[in-house]
Amino acid sequence: MTKTNMLIAQSGGPSSAINASITGAIARGMASTRIDNVLGAVNGMQGFLERRIINISDQMKTSEDFDLLIHTPAHALGSSRYKIPKGGKEIYGQIVEILKDYNIKYFFYNGGNDSMDTVNKLADFLRDAGEDIMAVGIPKTIDNDLELTDHTPGFGSAARYVATSVAEVYLDTTVYPAPAATIVEIMGRNAGWLTAASALARDCGVPAPHLIYLPEVDFDASAFIKEVKALLAKEPHILIAVSEGIHDAQGNYLADTGAEADMFGHKTLGGAATVLEAMIKREADVPKLKTRAIQLSTLQRAAAHCASSVDLEESYQCGYRAVEAAVNGMSDIMITIARISDVPYVVRYDVGRLDDIANKEKKVPADWIVRDGTDVSAEMLRYLRPLVAGETSELLTEGLPRFFRFDLGRTVMPWEVK
Repeated sequence: MTKTNMLIAQSGGPSSAINASITGAIARGMASTRIDNVLGAVNGMQGFLERRIINISDQMKTSEDFDLLIHTPAHALGSSRYKIPKGGKEIYGQIVEILKDYNIKYFFYNGGNDSMDTVNKLADFLRDAGEDIMAVGIPKTIDNDLELTDHTPGFGSAARYVATSVAEVYLDTTVYPAPAATIVEIMGRNAGWLTAASALARDCGVPAPHLIYLPEVDFDASAFIKEVKALLAKEPHILIAVSEGIHDAQGNYLADTGAEADMFGHKTLGGAATVLEAMIKREADVPKLKTRAIQLSTLQRAAAHCASSVDLEESYQCGYRAVEAAVNGMSDIMITIARISDVPYVVRYDVGRLDDIANKEKKVPADWIVRDGTDVSAEMLRYLRPLVAGETSELLTEGLPRFFRFDLGRTVMPWEVK
C-alpha cells in the first residue's frame, strides 16, 4: 500500500524554543495512523527544492531523543530565508513534484512572518491546483509580531533572557563609584516587544532599565540627551534598553549597516547602542562618565539555559496541534494562542487564516508605551510575566547541557519512504 508522509521544515531566525515545536509535530506525526513517515527538509524551502530530505522517524528512537530535542536551541533542521515568488508556475510545479515524489500529504513550516507568507502562497497554489495536500504554519518568532496570536513561541524564553541579562548587567555597572551609562541593544526591527520585556528586570530588584526605546516611537536625539542628563544628575549608574530598529521621524534607522536587504527586503541591523553611546559621550557633559554599548545579539535567541518552561510547553503544543489540524483536513492556517486569563495563566489553542497573518506585523500597542515613549505600562508587565515563568529540566552531563543533533547528511530518496 502506498504510504502517506508528512514533512516539516524550519525557516527564518532561530529561537531557544523552536525545536520544542517540531518535537510536538514529530511526536504527533509518529503517533498518527494516517502518517507513515515523518520527513524533514534541511535548510527550509531552499533545501526542500534541492531534495535534501531526511527521514526523522529513523533518527528519533528514544524518549530521551525527544527530551533532548525540546531543549536544543536554534534550528535542528537548519534554516533559510528563501522566498518563493507569487504566481511563478515553474517553482510551484517543482514543489508539487517533490511533494508527490515523496508521497507527502502534510507540509508544515515552522517560522515567523516570512515563513507564514511562504505557507500561505503554497497553500493557495495547492488549493487552486486541486491538490489534496495540506500546508500548515507553526508559529515562531522572538519578535512576537505575528497577528491573531496572543504571543509567539520563542518570545517568552527570549524575554526571560533579556530581563535577566539587563538586571545582571546593571548590577555589574554599579560596582565602581564613577558614573556610568550602559546601553543594551535588543533585537526588534519594527516591533519592540522584546525590548519592552527588559522592564521585567525591575522584578529582579533593580531600577533598570531607566529608559526604554522602541521602534514604535520615532527617536528624538535631543530629547534623548535631555533625559540622560536629567537621570545622571540624580543617579550615578543608568542603563538604557534600545531596540535595534529604532529610527528617526523620517524612518532612518540609527543602525543601518548599509548591507543589502535579504530576499524578503530586510536589511541587517546592528549598532544602535554604539550610536547612542557615542551620542552620550559627545553631549552628556558628565565628568569621568564611563559608557558602554552592549549587543545581546544571538545570545537572546540561543539561550536555552534561560528558557521558560511555559514557552517550551506552548511551543510543543503548537507543533502537536498543527499536525492534528492537518490530518483533520485543515490547510492554509497557523496555530494560534488565545489568552483566557493572566492569573491564573490560562490559554487555549486555535487556528488563524494565513491570509489574515502573512505580511502583517503586530506592534506594541500605543497605550502600552508611556512616559513620552521611554517606558512601558503596567499592562505590558501583566502581559509579559506569565510568559517568562517556569523552570526547565535540561538533561545535563557533569553540569553541562546536552543537545540533540540530526544527521542532516543522511538524506533519503523517494523510493526509500514509499
